[in-house]
Amino acid sequence: MERQPNRLLQQLITESGFSHKGLARRLNEVGAARGLAGLRYDHSSVLRWIGGQRPRDPVPGLIAEILALRLGRAVSAEDIGMPTVSTPLDLGQEFPHNWEDGVATVTALWRADMERRRFLLDSTYAIGAGSAGAVRWLTLPPEGRPSGQGTRTVGSADIAAIREVTRSFGELDNRFGGGRVRTAVVKYLDTAVTPLLRDGLYGEAIGRKLAAATAELTRLAGWMAYDLEHHGLAQRYLIQALRLARGAGDHGLGGEILAGMSHQATYIGQPAHALDLARAAQLSARSAGVHSLLAETYVLEAHALAALGERKACAEALHRSELAFDRRRPQDEPEWIAYFDEAYLSAKFAHCFRDLGDGRQTVHHARRSLRMDDRYVRGRMFNLSLLAAGLVQSGEVEEACAVAGEALNLAGTLKSARTRTYMTDLRKRLSPHSGHPAVRALNERTHELTPA
Repeated sequence: MERQPNRLLQQLITESGFSHKGLARRLNEVGAARGLAGLRYDHSSVLRWIGGQRPRDPVPGLIAEILALRLGRAVSAEDIGMPTVSTPLDLGQEFPHNWEDGVATVTALWRADMERRRFLLDSTYAIGAGSAGAVRWLTLPPEGRPSGQGTRTVGSADIAAIREVTRSFGELDNRFGGGRVRTAVVKYLDTAVTPLLRDGLYGEAIGRKLAAATAELTRLAGWMAYDLEHHGLAQRYLIQALRLARGAGDHGLGGEILAGMSHQATYIGQPAHALDLARAAQLSARSAGVHSLLAETYVLEAHALAALGERKACAEALHRSELAFDRRRPQDEPEWIAYFDEAYLSAKFAHCFRDLGDGRQTVHHARRSLRMDDRYVRGRMFNLSLLAAGLVQSGEVEEACAVAGEALNLAGTLKSARTRTYMTDLRKRLSPHSGHPAVRALNERTHELTPA
């Protein structure tokens, strides 16, 4: 939609006697005094505002305050043609059609999340939003030019910083759970990445790299929300990460995000939706030629089928996953898929057999899954829980309790709602054996877990 010139702002600037450069300089000074580091506005910024662009909050309020002091009367954001923008309750649920709308949506989502807006924390998972996002990802024409016309030049160093932050926070997430570090991730997105996207000067090549790096970090923030079982919020982040991947033109990364959406859908008991998302992810994985990703999408399809009770179809999908896994070349694949190794694949196989009620196969694959990288503390806790569940199904109650005790030791170090859910599931599986001394002792210990 074409912007309309902001004549109210133009009139008040003229009346105040500020030059465009002078107003921008005063705004930067006031912002710095209020602790808003990084304001770098100049006369071009003021010209864009007069042209109809609205700067992000709290800048409109600061401009009104500066003009009010100069004019000696009250001036509101409405008086300067920048009224407070109400946040739509469906913020982040729609996959935007173009780059500019995508930037506006994802930065507004980060800001609302930083402000801990209640509608986000209370939001529920919407199957329709996930389905529409997947369809739009698959059908939207190639992105034109993801570029920015701001005043701050964006370069390779900015993108390298985002990637390093993503790597570092990803390691902390795996070791301590999403609840320990998620707030810091969202703050970084809001304070460091928003200015690059909204006020940055970059062409198509840098724009695509910026979009890809931001998509990975946005996906991580969504995954952390999922780990905390804030499922509506997590879904919004994953949909916007998918939109950023479209801006980057990165089919592999888009497939990985769709795979994460499938993972979440199965976890919350929506296997039919998870099946659709896994199959959409397969299309992107094939297009990108990333065999580890293709193996992941097949095993996620298998897990959804297992949850639906489709034993034969599940077995066929598991076989396709193994074939794709055998063709992978990890050294030639993107860094974001590096976690998907034989241990991870075995864990997903164990999930399938657990849900199909096959204790022997669950135990077999869960034991293999524990030959894993020790840095993945949360993953080890999940895999120990899988092994314990398989042992219960196999009638090995005492060993199941011993393994569950190991899982509980790790759960105590994690701030992760999913770890509590896995332990609750184990308690339910052990409830028929509640008279067993080992079960009673384990039940006493599970009360030690604190909410994420």
